[in-house]
Amino acid sequence: MQLVVRRGRVAGFPGLVDIGIEAGRINAIQQSITERGREEVDAAGSVVSLPFVDAHVHLDAVLTVPERTQNLSGTLLEGIQRWAAIKPGLTEEDVRARAREAVLWEVAHGVQYIRSHVDVCDPSLTALRALVALREELKDMVDLQLVAFPQEGVYAYSDGERLMQEALAVGADVVGGIPHYEWTREDGLRELEFVFGLARRHGRLIDIHCDETDDDQSRFLETVAALTLRSELSGRVSASHATAMHSYNGAYAFKLIRLLARAGVHIIANPVTNSVLQGRFDTYPKRRGMARIKELHEAGVNVSPGYDCIMDPWYPLGTGSMLFAALLAVHLGHMTSPAELEAVFEMVTTHGYRSVTGGALRRVAPGEPADLIILDAATPVEALRLMPVPLYVVRRGRIVVRGEPARITVQSPDGGRTVRFRREEHSAVE
Repeated sequence: MQLVVRRGRVAGFPGLVDIGIEAGRINAIQQSITERGREEVDAAGSVVSLPFVDAHVHLDAVLTVPERTQNLSGTLLEGIQRWAAIKPGLTEEDVRARAREAVLWEVAHGVQYIRSHVDVCDPSLTALRALVALREELKDMVDLQLVAFPQEGVYAYSDGERLMQEALAVGADVVGGIPHYEWTREDGLRELEFVFGLARRHGRLIDIHCDETDDDQSRFLETVAALTLRSELSGRVSASHATAMHSYNGAYAFKLIRLLARAGVHIIANPVTNSVLQGRFDTYPKRRGMARIKELHEAGVNVSPGYDCIMDPWYPLGTGSMLFAALLAVHLGHMTSPAELEAVFEMVTTHGYRSVTGGALRRVAPGEPADLIILDAATPVEALRLMPVPLYVVRRGRIVVRGEPARITVQSPDGGRTVRFRREEHSAVE
């Protein structure tokens, strides 16, 4: 076989199993595979999972902080203004180099599917052209999906409609939008009609930056759901951020969440960035500023987190770890029961994959592509707690990342002990 993974833990299979891989696909999963692999790895009881999905990031802006700009107020609006000042100086080489570095960080964290929004409010479409080239360059390492994103609005920005259409011709995969940023509510509704029409004509998925504000009167999400139903695009539409949902009254949120479930709209929350951008105009108590992921999940809405920002005008930190994004979702969403913790892990794997593919399902099973990660943890919940860097990342049966398990030696009174922060035989040390 091309590759055999020994002694791994796979959801749905009891005990430890071997995974046989041939021609880039999973050939067998069983307690013991006698056939040798041309390459073999020992998972040693670790979780073998689908790779992580970053369903929302802005690769055109990554790694611009602190050298090029800093957001002193920490607000979303200052971030947009700071980014607008950087854009005129962008070159394709610069965008491609910064984005490549950030993608490699994410791949090292086990991410193999990335949806990046790309600002197309630029007459030259510099960033989009750079990322189209990067998508081809890194195709054997990661699936990179590009969203034509009108950061400054379709109608608030000169020639916005034409630039969105040109972006699809240049190579954008998904049609984006930002209705709450238009000058008027009427322009926001007009933008949504344009976005849905453009996507229908070109057969593209849709991903809208929707109601990313603390204003409880920002309610474009209901229009997104209605247009999805009327256009018969269930499963093909995502709404990102949706932070105004945090501030809606209970009766309206109840109605909206059920409409979203009926329409089959994916919700992509961004706990890393929105936890610091939102609530900036509050005194105390300060709002969490995140979509109601717990209630959405319970209602059957497909929810997935994105990392959103990595060292850019909106967020000065970050490494691209989707386990970190998931852990924040656990905290901000109050999802701490055993079933909820398992669900959050699935949000950054299977649910994320559904979001970026328009509803497709994937699991670790014979016949499926051999895209896998091996984490230094015994369970998905332990992976959330420990946030380990993967021991291995496998893409189409080929190992693309090799990591090392984290171990720390403590000079305790009884001699040096290795600490792994895991309860092994009822002890935190071994």
